[in-house]
Amino acid sequence: MSGAELLHVVLAGGGTGGHIEPALNLATQLRARRPDLRITALGTARGLEVDLIPRRGYDLELIPAVPLPRRPGRDAATLPVRLVRAVRATRDVLARLDADVVVGFGGYTSIPAYLAAWREHSPFVVHEANAKAGLANRIGARLTPFVAENYAGSLKGAVTLGCPLRPSIASLDRARCREDSRVSLGLDPDRSTLLVFGGSQGAERLNESVAGALPALLGAGIQVIHAVGQRNELPPTEPGYQPLAFIEHMDIAYAAADLAVCRAGAMTCAELTAVGLPAIYVPYAVGNGEQRFNAQPVVRAGGGLMVLDSEMNPDTLLRASLPLLREPARLEAMSSHASSYGIRDAAARLADMVEHAAGVI
Repeated sequence: MSGAELLHVVLAGGGTGGHIEPALNLATQLRARRPDLRITALGTARGLEVDLIPRRGYDLELIPAVPLPRRPGRDAATLPVRLVRAVRATRDVLARLDADVVVGFGGYTSIPAYLAAWREHSPFVVHEANAKAGLANRIGARLTPFVAENYAGSLKGAVTLGCPLRPSIASLDRARCREDSRVSLGLDPDRSTLLVFGGSQGAERLNESVAGALPALLGAGIQVIHAVGQRNELPPTEPGYQPLAFIEHMDIAYAAADLAVCRAGAMTCAELTAVGLPAIYVPYAVGNGEQRFNAQPVVRAGGGLMVLDSEMNPDTLLRASLPLLREPARLEAMSSHASSYGIRDAAARLADMVEHAAGVI
């Protein structure tokens, strides 16, 4: 690289949507700045990136998956050999691509990417989206000075700059778009609206709670947008209830809603706080408990409430949501608190760090 031109960025964040989406949002920001920039994502054959990356128009290179085991066992015993093979394969990919800089977001592809870049003395950037950092990013952060985080304190020495968002989310004006968004979803533009979603595959606990609470919600004059998940049977539509398998344009759903009920993935929390939508967070109780840690700062800031997954049911949903939906002033205050916590320009700020790491600014 000449020192004045950024030619090729490699993104490592495969496995789950929580790792892939911020990587793609950064790619959008970088491509807007430099239309001729080459962007390639690293992935594994078993990750969601196999579908998501090509769909968004970026090249995908597959490398061996290296899950980092949480406890002793066969996977832990074979980890060194598998990791060496993955790092070797990743070094070959980076050399063939002539990569200028690598950006990792955690997940199965990140540890080989970090180690390969480090071995080749190539610059790389680590971005941690969750409040509780994963092992891959904790290792990577020790090997580079370019470390970014969404939640303050998740990684030692990191710069807190937020989580990269889609432009349609980062620039959303909910108040200005509310009426048109509700009409586009087939809803009454003047009725209070509850949005319930649990990710692309849905959330069984949330779906069951909505099904049981729906008559009371509709009876109270509340209309409901409900993303049930692409693998679940779609309930029948009825006046005031709009079930969807998947919400393609989340900006429209966010603008239509007064309150959300959702999981607490890092991207979900980042989007809701950026647009100022109050939420009842129901953290998914798996992994290292990161979803609970993701929601806690938002709740402390006054931008939402938290209900444990084990406690969510139709009655709990009604007790938590109805008082809020009946008090517009309280919802407005929560919206303001959420907005004050959210960060809209994280994609631009992370792009600045990437360019700095690559030596072009």
